[in-house]
Amino acid sequence: MSITTVAAKEIKRILSNAPKDIDSLVVGVDRSGCSGYSYKLDFANSAEHENFDKINKDGIQVLIDPKATMFLIGSTMDYRIDKLSSRFVFENPNETSTCGCGESFSI
Repeated sequence: MSITTVAAKEIKRILSNAPKDIDSLVVGVDRSGCSGYSYKLDFANSAEHENFDKINKDGIQVLIDPKATMFLIGSTMDYRIDKLSSRFVFENPNETSTCGCGESFSI
């Protein structure tokens, strides 16, 4: 998985306001939504997640949940702002479909 510069900048901003022991963000995938899976982001302390893959970019660290690795191969994490929302988005070549609201996907 790769991370755009825009996403890294937003992650850095979020982590600067995170609780004291938090130094990274975890990306995972959960079974949920109408299409089957959804992306999951959470705060983490990297010392507690030694077996997770690590991506370092522009001074931030993102951890990949080992259970999500196969879903995220070749993906790009970006951060987008439009008139109605701001959010992290994933461009995932493994997705075969998404739900109408864009909250979940299938592989």
